[in-house]
Amino acid sequence: MLFHRILSALLGYPDAELRAALPEIAAAIATADLSADERAALKRFLGQLSDNDPTASEEEYVRTFDMVPEHSLHLTHHLIGEDKNRGPALIDLAEYYKEYGIEIAQKELPDYLPLVLEFTSVLEDGEESRMFLSRWNKALRQLHANLAEAGSPYADLIALIERRSRLVEASGDADATLAAAKSNPLLDDGDFDPPVNWNAPPSLSSECAGRRC
Repeated sequence: MLFHRILSALLGYPDAELRAALPEIAAAIATADLSADERAALKRFLGQLSDNDPTASEEEYVRTFDMVPEHSLHLTHHLIGEDKNRGPALIDLAEYYKEYGIEIAQKELPDYLPLVLEFTSVLEDGEESRMFLSRWNKALRQLHANLAEAGSPYADLIALIERRSRLVEASGDADATLAAAKSNPLLDDGDFDPPVNWNAPPSLSSECAGRRC
């Protein structure tokens, strides 16, 4: 989904490479299948990023995501913190990606939000993408609340992702959707009980098989 690719890019470090890609991202925002509110929010964020001093933007990003654990883009942190069970959950998620030829770079963890968005962007069906993303809804809600409290402009981006992750908005069979939510450990309001059961993996488009997209 183009929407997820756009958000994955905008949540990256705002270096020269990202700034050079802003016109391309702006064009993607103009053509993507978005609601009026989503398009307006993305345009507003893109405008702020374009207008800001590059060094100031980089410093703000570091202050926001690297200096404050509560703002971490690693989603399992918002579910279980640095609990000993986080390791097995991350291993399971990495293995889940690997089944589809998506190798995670050694420097990154599989629960890194831009990476999660990259993965959901290559799922063939929008409903499949929503179902996978919904497994992180609880973490997304917490991350958004933390960023909003800090007055970060990145809170608007997380709000867009969180809205798309809500199972109650999914189409299709209501009973099946409810059953999926109940079986999803990442949506459980109780204690986290690893290892994570990622259930039957959704299909990826054939062009992404065997490589990272």
